Amino acid sequence: MDAEAMPEDPKTRQRKLRAELARGGYALPGSIVMRRTRCQNPGCRCRAEPPQLHGPYPTWTHKTGTKTLTRTLSPEQAARYQAWIDAGRRLRQIVKELEALSVEVAEAEGWGRK
Repeated sequence: MDAEAMPEDPKTRQRKLRAELARGGYALPGSIVMRRTRCQNPGCRCRAEPPQLHGPYPTWTHKTGTKTLTRTLSPEQAARYQAWIDAGRRLRQIVKELEALSVEVAEAEGWGRK
């Protein structure tokens, strides 16, 4: 059996995940979506048939509890915050990996068998 096929030691995997957590920066939940909108001006082209909507505008959307928050962003903000959103997704993935690893180790220990 070659070294690449061997499973990683749980302690080594835990150290790697914790090190990745320590390197983290901002972690933003949600997503960025490009939206087109209709304004309130009755004579505007967005009210015509067929409508010519305004945009597209980058928006950040995030659900908190039962409420959905949406903020319109500048293109510069959208580019900067996308990295934060990607980091937030990775953070949640690392937490899931640590939880799964913990279950694996607890099962290997016998979950309280004496």
